[in-house]
Amino acid sequence: MDKATRKQIQRDYVERKRSMGVFAVRCAATGQAWVGATRNLENRQNGLWFTFKAGGAPDKALQAAWDAHGEAAFSYEPLEEIPLDNPHAIGDLLTERAAQWREQLDAGELPGTA
Repeated sequence: MDKATRKQIQRDYVERKRSMGVFAVRCAATGQAWVGATRNLENRQNGLWFTFKAGGAPDKALQAAWDAHGEAAFSYEPLEEIPLDNPHAIGDLLTERAAQWREQLDAGELPGTA
């Protein structure tokens, strides 16, 4: 790969549009779900799984389920993408939508997201 192509790929990566929204982490073995919000739906699962593997889940019940059932029992599910209409209000909107999804799914909160 030549230098110009590599620089263009790097520019494209930095300038890409990230999708913000609400997601669920589900445990198939127990039926439990946890809902959180993020400013980057595509990459959030990697960070969460790393945290769970290290034993640092922000929710004790979630970490206990992960330890008991393992990675194979868990899934990451984007629930809603939120458009960036007003960048100043996105934090409040993510929090509000995550709360609505938690209520709808009877799910726990995934602290430290958004």
